[in-house]
Amino acid sequence: MRIRILLFTFIFCLAAFPVLAQNRSLKAADEAFNNMQYNVALTKYKKALSKAKAKPDKEKISFQMAECYRIINNTKKAEAGYKRLAKTKYAESNPLVFLYLAEALKSNEKYDEAKTYFEKYTEAAPGDPRGPTGSVSCTLAQEWLDNPAKYKIKIEKVLNSKESDFSVTYADKLYNTIIFTSTRDAATGKDMDNWTGQNFSDLFVSKLDPKGQWSTPVQLETASVINTEANEGNPAVNSKFNQMYFTRCFNDKGSLQGCKIMVSRRAGRNWSEPTALDLGGDSTTVFGNPSISPDELTLLFSSNLPKGQGGKDIWVVTRKTPGENFGRPLNAGPVINTPNDEMFPFMRNDTSMYFSSNGHPGMGGLDIFRSTFSNGDWTKPVNLQAPLNSPGDDFGIVFNPEEDKGFFSSNRKGGRGSDDLYSFVNPPVIFTLAGVVKDDKTLQFIPGAVVKLTGSNGTTVEAKTDAKGFYSFNKAQIKPNTTYELICIKANYLNKKAKETTVGLETSKDFTIDFKLEPIPDKPVVLPDILYDLAKWDLKPQYQDSLQGLIKTLDENETIIVELASHTDSRGTDESNDVLSQKRAESVVNYLIDRGIDPERLVAKGYGERVPRRLAKDVVKDGFEFKTGTLLSQSFVDSLATKPAQEAAYALNRRTEFRILSKDFVPKTQNKAITSQIQSKTTSTPTTKADTIPGQAQGNVIPAQTQPKQVTSPTQKVVVQINPDDNVVPLTANPDNSLSFSAVVNGYTTQITLSEEGPGLSFSVEETLKLLKSGAIGKTDFDGDPEKILGNNSVADKSIFIVGEISITTKSAFDLEATVLQKQKAAVLMSEKVLKRFGTYTIDKEKQQIIFK
Repeated sequence: MRIRILLFTFIFCLAAFPVLAQNRSLKAADEAFNNMQYNVALTKYKKALSKAKAKPDKEKISFQMAECYRIINNTKKAEAGYKRLAKTKYAESNPLVFLYLAEALKSNEKYDEAKTYFEKYTEAAPGDPRGPTGSVSCTLAQEWLDNPAKYKIKIEKVLNSKESDFSVTYADKLYNTIIFTSTRDAATGKDMDNWTGQNFSDLFVSKLDPKGQWSTPVQLETASVINTEANEGNPAVNSKFNQMYFTRCFNDKGSLQGCKIMVSRRAGRNWSEPTALDLGGDSTTVFGNPSISPDELTLLFSSNLPKGQGGKDIWVVTRKTPGENFGRPLNAGPVINTPNDEMFPFMRNDTSMYFSSNGHPGMGGLDIFRSTFSNGDWTKPVNLQAPLNSPGDDFGIVFNPEEDKGFFSSNRKGGRGSDDLYSFVNPPVIFTLAGVVKDDKTLQFIPGAVVKLTGSNGTTVEAKTDAKGFYSFNKAQIKPNTTYELICIKANYLNKKAKETTVGLETSKDFTIDFKLEPIPDKPVVLPDILYDLAKWDLKPQYQDSLQGLIKTLDENETIIVELASHTDSRGTDESNDVLSQKRAESVVNYLIDRGIDPERLVAKGYGERVPRRLAKDVVKDGFEFKTGTLLSQSFVDSLATKPAQEAAYALNRRTEFRILSKDFVPKTQNKAITSQIQSKTTSTPTTKADTIPGQAQGNVIPAQTQPKQVTSPTQKVVVQINPDDNVVPLTANPDNSLSFSAVVNGYTTQITLSEEGPGLSFSVEETLKLLKSGAIGKTDFDGDPEKILGNNSVADKSIFIVGEISITTKSAFDLEATVLQKQKAAVLMSEKVLKRFGTYTIDKEKQQIIFK
């Protein structure tokens, strides 16, 4: 312990305490303090304090006692001593009380309180950087404790004793032997060190057995060649493992002695008589903590040589060949050294230096830092943070040359002695990437989606989602310092991309990237408008070309049924416009049939003039601009100032539009003729919503005559049924005597069972999931938080959603509130009260029919 304290404190002459001649006990205490016999000094100061009468004398003695506790690292008693002085006028004239109290508090992990006293010291000594640095370090220390770095540490119980054990060096080529410093009872000599109150330190050795266990440490040698009655410690063995540098601190009683760096050569199992390196200074100068570079041309050490930055500094000596003497010591400079102490340097790979400091922002006491020699200078030191560093003293780090692991020393809480040996390993940096893929509309998992991962290193791999939408890439597929682009692909969904990078990451991480894929929209098929000349229905060649996109969509999606809705302008009679629009729709349908599309997938529908166009975007027609949202009604056309502008508006109204009616068509092997319907408004029956809004189901067909009339198209492929009897709905009797009928829910065909009880309209969980997976409903249709309702790839019981449209033959109802019931067996239950929203009806149980009036 003494050898570490020697390197941890200023020579007392830098902070000499005035001699109080009137008190012999105080003189003896001061003499012991100046000779760095701090344990002896404490006893004598206590005696002097009991004899002191004047308050100033008591305060000065109390300060010296606190100093002894600080130097021997009894931070709790040091804190108590400085805290008592901080309340007196002594601290006002001696602001170091605030600084040392702050440092003690920080070492005791009282960061908020420590910050207060660092700020007080800054006010009292604004030119000293230790105040601001200390304040910053308190904030950083808490952050580092809360977010520890990747290192894994372990206290080496076999190597440690109840005394001090520190400063390891590897001692053989297999790195299975270590030499370290210890003040344990087996150390040489029977006397106690007056500096520390512990045994004198010696070098001990331990070996790793085949089972990976360290042997009980023994003295490196017992012939008093290396280990003597002085303090020996801080060993550093060269890369050939045949030469050892170490520190020896002399202990002549009654005089102040410094420390020397010694070197000894190994001959077989024995070590030669060590010799001291000539590094300048005098007999009181402290040299210690040697670290030899792998090429043996550079030696780092710590010392209190004059002309340093303050406290103990790190110094460098070099030579041209290993056989020469080292040159003049050079200070490592202000980037490394501070007004406080920098010690325990360790050279790694010729360019990296690790060292301990209590002057750079740290967590308390000594912290371990890293700096790199680049472009002729050292880089700004980087704190290694927790868990290598702690609020206590952390020092003496050494790395295994072949692996990212090693040893360090610490007096942190939880140890066995005052200083303990810890091993550490820097675990390999491992990355993984995983996530789930969901439908953005329904929040249900998407199985079978492909996630493609492309790295900046040129690699490409793919993963496919399982039944729960999960995908993953393992550690062999996600590499360090690589940027990745991901693309998620699934049929009937829009692709989605993401990006992730491991560049600059020093710790392992499991990345999570979830995808929510948007279904390809059902309602609009984005194709150019098809326009017609006045009173004409033939399909112009240029618009035949524009249908190629729709043909491709139909070919790639064989289960969809498409409505082709044609519209006229408002000129002409209602009946003629109905017929004209029907013929225009048929012309498109016939063209698609010629191209091989099953006619049962096509519905031709003429809306006449009754659905004026509402523009979804700005349109320029014949030089006239029409704005988004404009409804091209007759009143709007009449408001236009010129005849050409009106003609342009009429032309925009003459069109055929496309939309997907359903996705549940079963492909057939042969094409059949398509049945189309024509709407008429020549009856007094009230018009339903489906009569006036394009994009809905086929709507209410208003009978004009009782028998169907065939309208012959130019190719004779389309049979147009005008005004069929669609007011009769067949019923099916179920085993429980309930009655069911077929209906279309948002374009999805299902069976609805009539119910006399219940909430009015309810769906089973299974049927709701089918609607979700088919895209008939989505997350926005539910009342409440979709993540809670749909998050587990199911549907919460009693959740409520809105059904946009239910069609029963030609009858439709809109915006119906539905409830999901987990115990419900029927797909859909509908009360007669809800059924009335579709119109007036009667039920003929004998014929098993619903008859709408």
